[in-house]
Amino acid sequence: MSTLYLGADKSNISQYVLFSGDPWRVEVLRQYLHNPQKVAFKREFNTYTGTYKGVEITITSTGIGAPSAAIAMEEMYQCGMEVAVRMGTVMALQDDMLGKFIIPIAAMRREGTSSSYVDMTYPAVADIDLVNCMNQTVTDMGAEYKNGLNCTMDGFYSKMHDSRFSLEWGRDMSEIFAELKKLQVTGIDMESACMLTVGRLMGVKTCIVTMTTVLENLKEELLGQARTDAEDLLCRTALEGICRFSKCR
Repeated sequence: MSTLYLGADKSNISQYVLFSGDPWRVEVLRQYLHNPQKVAFKREFNTYTGTYKGVEITITSTGIGAPSAAIAMEEMYQCGMEVAVRMGTVMALQDDMLGKFIIPIAAMRREGTSSSYVDMTYPAVADIDLVNCMNQTVTDMGAEYKNGLNCTMDGFYSKMHDSRFSLEWGRDMSEIFAELKKLQVTGIDMESACMLTVGRLMGVKTCIVTMTTVLENLKEELLGQARTDAEDLLCRTALEGICRFSKCR
């Protein structure tokens, strides 16, 4: 029987799953797979399974935020997932990170979904072997990375970027950024802590591979071809990294 939201089952899902936030970035990933087979495109979940250098890999999307990311993790686990890599974009808190990778070793759990699984004292920590494999892959691809601490939050326009409404209500994003910098946080996103927490509870080896496309409060961002090239590099690096990891398990 197919899963409720992703429309997947054990017959068409690999033990290696690559998660993208953006459903359309999955179409970029698909171009690098051999014989990609469409599983389904339901709601925000766009899913294919194919091979990369002889390794069967499933690629799927989560949409934005922790609740849908947890659904994707749950349904892929139901189908036999053993290794999970979230690849996506991230807002960096350091000005020299634009166009560079952030591969966090852990994340602050400031989203609400992971607390529905386990007490907030439980850490959101990446699998160190998977992280090390991704680090080396980034280096071999000629790019730069930082292993830092991410902070995952739910409210983009209430915590991460000014909007008309947030300004009308007097929300001061600078206080959030200042606090996180003091805590040595490297980047901010909306999924990582939840996926790391749920993955570890499941016994699934999980890590996060992100490309810095914006700086705090979108004060600077990659645009046009630079953004396209950065996301393409992200896709190729994530595929190569999960392939390498499969061969050294």
